[in-house]
Amino acid sequence: MSEILSEETSPITASDIRTVISSFLTERLQGKLDKLKAEETEARDSLIDAFTPAVWIADAARRVEQIQQVTHALKFNHPDAKGSSLSSTGNKAALHYEFGSHSFNHQLEPDVVGNAAALDVYKFLRLKVAGQTVLDLCLTQHPALMDLFCEYSGGETQEAENWCTAFATLPEPKGELASHKLSKQIYWPLSDGTYHLLLPLFPTSLAHHVWNTMRQDRFSDEAKAAREARKIKKHHDHGYRDYPNIATQHFGGTKPQNISQLNSERHGENWLLASCPPTWQNQNSVQPPLQQRSIFSLFGRRKNVRFTLNALKNLLGKAGDYNNVAIREARAALIDDICDELLQYTAELQALPAGWSKNSILDEAEQYWLDPERGNEDEDFANRRSQGQWLDEVTRNFANWLNSALDKNNKQLHFGDAEAQAWQTVLEDRLQIIRWSLNHG
Repeated sequence: MSEILSEETSPITASDIRTVISSFLTERLQGKLDKLKAEETEARDSLIDAFTPAVWIADAARRVEQIQQVTHALKFNHPDAKGSSLSSTGNKAALHYEFGSHSFNHQLEPDVVGNAAALDVYKFLRLKVAGQTVLDLCLTQHPALMDLFCEYSGGETQEAENWCTAFATLPEPKGELASHKLSKQIYWPLSDGTYHLLLPLFPTSLAHHVWNTMRQDRFSDEAKAAREARKIKKHHDHGYRDYPNIATQHFGGTKPQNISQLNSERHGENWLLASCPPTWQNQNSVQPPLQQRSIFSLFGRRKNVRFTLNALKNLLGKAGDYNNVAIREARAALIDDICDELLQYTAELQALPAGWSKNSILDEAEQYWLDPERGNEDEDFANRRSQGQWLDEVTRNFANWLNSALDKNNKQLHFGDAEAQAWQTVLEDRLQIIRWSLNHG
């Protein structure tokens, strides 16, 4: 074990970096040589000279100013826009339920914009040596890289430092931050009568993560096999996801590399999820729960709720490690799905004719919740409802129903103290959201 650890933590040497760079340059040189005819000896010699490490790296250090590493790019707004693009990990002040670049904690793949002819410089800087990129080594002025650059430059220490400094500017904006007439611009009014000029940028790194995820979900061998198994009604260990009604944006036409490197890898595509308003059920198909003390028993019979409850039971029954991030996130997502379904069911019942709850045996708190317009004609009902105490009872009923539904016929679901505390914490968090929604509905 000690030998394995020492290998994993062994320092990067100049020899390690030389091997990676030599392989990169040799491969690129060979690709160009293969395109030459046998009699083009002069062009062949010229290429061989250009791809010696000293010559190529010196040229790359000059050309690096033509490109910039970014996470948010301008050219997706218009290919001829000349303003600024940025490298940002997202808004640190964003709330936990807001999704964006900040949600990935520096794990998004960076993009690069600028002169497409200089993208080979970016590929060079993305070369990895023992888990670190050449760019990482430049940013820290790694001694092994400095030694190798000094060797390539013929012992010129200052030249080696200049190369390293030039490459380290890749993530930095080129020139002063600026907008452009071809970019999207929003004039945001301020209280003193002036404006902020906002420049929306395309989150290319985030879009790339989403694109890769959707591509895996749609076209991977595992997903195809799972769909085929479902078609013939057979079990399959691997699930799959569907993305109905997606739209496709195209950037860059026949030259997607002119927009950005990641846009080129996406073949100029960006998939848009459907963002249409929900299609509510016909009111005639939603019957008022006149003979129910609580609507939660009816709610639990809804198809989507049954499906989600079963998935949540399986997760809670099999998952012993509640400190596992993947388990916590999956659990939270399933509870969110149940809460969303509850809010939809609420909207369907609230859309029934006002006063329908007068003839029901429904719990009074749930009458205040599900028949709010009754208060327009029933002053006493409105006064009692305005006291707001019914909110606590409804959220308590929901929590009791959910715990009971999960525990029913599930012998595997036995919480220890730590698991019970973790479950109570996540449930209380979702109940606060439900309570807010009821109060502002």
